[in-house]
Amino acid sequence: MPLVHISLRNGKPPAYRQAICDGIYHAMRETFDVPEDDQFMVVTGHESADFRYGASYLNVARSDDLVFIQITANATRSVEQKKALYQSIVRRLGDSPGIRAEDVFINIVEVARENWSLGHGLAQYA
Repeated sequence: MPLVHISLRNGKPPAYRQAICDGIYHAMRETFDVPEDDQFMVVTGHESADFRYGASYLNVARSDDLVFIQITANATRSVEQKKALYQSIVRRLGDSPGIRAEDVFINIVEVARENWSLGHGLAQYA
């Protein structure tokens, strides 16, 4: 049950933002064994003054089209699955909406299964 936070600069149309969500969802289905309809994502736009990044940190040439993707998920995936997820997201977002690989920044936050309540005040995974 990943929870995905997507941050980007303001100004992108709804179809662009929807393509990002779709690409991430399909990549998670492909590589992370995420069930159908397990879609919990939020997209946040930021003014340029509120969106900072290292334009060349680790020799990656980033632009103002940078997208931060933070995925909170159960600590159950292997390193190989994570690498496959990164590659799948970059490929899919390159295809649609056309984001350069250099502008896809992904972070996974792993949590214990008991750290989720998906409704009704229950710990469904505990």
